[in-house]
Amino acid sequence: MRYTNRPPKRRWPRRVLVILLVGAVLIVGATVAIRYIYNENLKPVSSSTTIQLVTIEEGSTIDTIAKQLEQKKLIRSAWAFRLYVSSKEVRSALQAGNYELAASQSIPEIVSQLTHGKVATNLVTILPGQRLDQVRKRFIQEGFLEKDVDAALDPKTYAGHPALVDKPTTATLEGYLYPDSFQKSGQSTAASIIGASLDEMNSKLTPDLRSAFARQGLSTYQAITLASIVEKEVPRQADREQVAQIFLKRLRIGMRLESDATASYGAVLAGQKPTSGFSSAYNTYQNAGLPPTPISNVTESSLKAVANPANTDWLFFISGDDGTTHFAKTLDEQEANISRYCTRCSQ
Repeated sequence: MRYTNRPPKRRWPRRVLVILLVGAVLIVGATVAIRYIYNENLKPVSSSTTIQLVTIEEGSTIDTIAKQLEQKKLIRSAWAFRLYVSSKEVRSALQAGNYELAASQSIPEIVSQLTHGKVATNLVTILPGQRLDQVRKRFIQEGFLEKDVDAALDPKTYAGHPALVDKPTTATLEGYLYPDSFQKSGQSTAASIIGASLDEMNSKLTPDLRSAFARQGLSTYQAITLASIVEKEVPRQADREQVAQIFLKRLRIGMRLESDATASYGAVLAGQKPTSGFSSAYNTYQNAGLPPTPISNVTESSLKAVANPANTDWLFFISGDDGTTHFAKTLDEQEANISRYCTRCSQ
């Protein structure tokens, strides 16, 4: 008989084997289920072929795009969109622009459109910071009849529209046309596009935003008026919040706003060259308080700046020759900033 020092073969207890087998089945089952759910979420949301115009801003992240498409109900799932884009390694190929998309498109079809830059071309665009007369001119250039454009810009056309509930009865639509690109088809009218712009404005004027305006001591119309000044004065969000703080503080202490943008608007209305010295009710160097009406349309950025201004204590600002905004608490500091940063600009 031979003897060996080798240990006997280890046998796994039956219970362990069962656990391992069940675990393996669960893993496989979960994988199959996840794959099924993923594939289902790649499918179109519905059979609707109604076109929606989607603007992908420059610098938008994949998360921003996914959330935007999900909120518009153009895709079933933001995570499925992100996973598909990542798996196909096309994240860097997503392009900014205006796109015509429909709920009848699958995620692969939408991604293909976004990565190949198949943008919508038949658009009417209202640019940020435009005056009402500039919008009117743009619509006429787009081929709409002058009489139809004038009718479309008459507030009476939109009686009862929720965006206009705070607008004074005699006021125009100045300040209320939200800047965006709107699809123009054979059935589009000037009024339908203006109506879509007002719908966008209403979506920005949320109850929370209106409440925030009230906390600043402003009516919604006053807030839109101030936001239009902020819109014209500075482009950066951080600067807008600080400039809004300056204007609000000046209003509270009875100091004139001294905005070049308001004075220029009054001159343009009178058909004169835009200057800060032109005398009108809009010249906030000459008149205290807010101007009579907004001076341009506004973006969400400026509305939010007025609703939630910066927690600072500035009283002056100046845009330097390089476009950078410089702030000051005293007139001496302001004059020093002008001397240092504004060799070509004026206060």
